[in-house]
Amino acid sequence: MSDAKRITTHTLQEMKAAGERISMLTAYDYSMATIIDDAGIDIILVGDSASNVIAGHETTLPITLDQMIYHAQSVIRAIHRCLVVVDLPFGSYQGNSKKALSAAIRIMKEAEAHAVKLEGGKEVRTSIKRILTAGIPVMGHLGLTPQSIYKFGTYTVRAKEEEEAKRLIDDAKLLEDLGCFALVLEKIPAALGKQVAEALSIPVIGIGAGMHVDGQVLVMHDLLGINKEFNPRFLRRYLDLYSDIKGAVEQYIADVKSRDFPNKKEQY
Repeated sequence: MSDAKRITTHTLQEMKAAGERISMLTAYDYSMATIIDDAGIDIILVGDSASNVIAGHETTLPITLDQMIYHAQSVIRAIHRCLVVVDLPFGSYQGNSKKALSAAIRIMKEAEAHAVKLEGGKEVRTSIKRILTAGIPVMGHLGLTPQSIYKFGTYTVRAKEEEEAKRLIDDAKLLEDLGCFALVLEKIPAALGKQVAEALSIPVIGIGAGMHVDGQVLVMHDLLGINKEFNPRFLRRYLDLYSDIKGAVEQYIADVKSRDFPNKKEQY
């Protein structure tokens, strides 16, 4: 299944049915998206996490629709195989389904993205329904929803209590019934992630949701170790690029200061 020339929402459904795990990473620029797509990733998420890792904001809330479109355009130019999903930013879909549809259409037309993602359950059902009527694929997002961080007041694990867990399951089933093609579950107990994945026919992709969901997503800057302060339990760092890049820059500075760079072979 993963040999598909182009990954589509249908491909993901087939992957779940076949028991093949789905790989998903964030990207925000052309160069990084080229590498990730060439490596064989199934989904690139142009995440509103750009607000944190690219722009340096404390939360995902400040990033605008125009900025999301810019990042999505950069990513789309790079890819040949994977599915590209773009986050609808805070304020572009909550409480106004017409505004939600307008934002989703802009992402699809101006960035030529393949799908959009938004956070929430029954409280955003009207926006999801309206977006789907335009034929735009929607990925849901439940559990820890970073756009609601000031409501939660903490980034701690969600749905540990029975009542909240039941609401999450109900919301997950609602999102599937509405027509979402996939669902992200963030920072919830592994047992609950397993329960949701088994209850739904659509793919469930986890970030801190345990090993029994249908796929995994991480922020690329976290996976590569570019961020050094972020250390959640769910994160596996595959490189320590912060140290590598810092070391390379320090060596460059030293070579310039000592007049070692450029040498005779490095000039015209």
